[in-house]
Amino acid sequence: MADPIDEAEALRRLRATDDPSAQYYAAWWLGRHRSQHPDTLPLLLAAMRQRRARALGDGVEENAVARNATRAVGKLGPSASEAIPVLLELLDDPDYGLREAAARSLGELRAKVALPALVARLRSGPNVAGARASNSANLLEPCEALLEAIGDLGSSDDEVIEVLESFLAHERPVVQSSACRSLLQLTQEPRWGERLKTLLLHPQLQVRRAALMDLGATGWRPATQAIAATLAENSLKLIALKGLVESAPSDGLDEEIFDVMDGLL
Repeated sequence: MADPIDEAEALRRLRATDDPSAQYYAAWWLGRHRSQHPDTLPLLLAAMRQRRARALGDGVEENAVARNATRAVGKLGPSASEAIPVLLELLDDPDYGLREAAARSLGELRAKVALPALVARLRSGPNVAGARASNSANLLEPCEALLEAIGDLGSSDDEVIEVLESFLAHERPVVQSSACRSLLQLTQEPRWGERLKTLLLHPQLQVRRAALMDLGATGWRPATQAIAATLAENSLKLIALKGLVESAPSDGLDEEIFDVMDGLL
């Protein structure tokens, strides 16, 4: 476990371009603590552009630093708007992890300008964008991240809905879960919440975990009891229930959710 550091030390480590391991942890720390120091964003932007293939004997590769920095800027809120053009560039990067991190950060920053690019990467559908890459367990595109980012951006025009619905037929249930999440966020139609509740009963724990997190992100309160009954870790169920409270305005059901949370503690 890494030693505790403060903001000044994190910034110092991120400047240490000869030590990718130090930079990797520093980028995570600055995002985790939502640093608003004036040096934070420029240093993260510089780290996002670091590229070097991993060599024998290396610790942390520099692309991993770029991925952590890309994740971090999404946590900084409106102060990170300057990062949006760089994030858009990274959607075309050959590094799968960078594309995934960029999509998630664009969603977190509510960067509506990114919507056409996000939709374009998924327009070919589950059999192309969602196909498995050769010699990898990854898909050709980071579909879960792209789908969820679209839901975060709040546009529900016909093309967006059509693209999201096409991924309901994807072979991976976790991708289906991401599509349902965004459809529920954008349309508020209960059928998508009900489909997520069905995924909470899936035999694979990984799928149940994904559905928990997706329901929590939507703020769909009718899922409260289903979340509590899911065969998964109580810690994840508590995160999902906390998400229900934080993701939508109170509708008088918060007390029920808090009672359920108390029962899980």
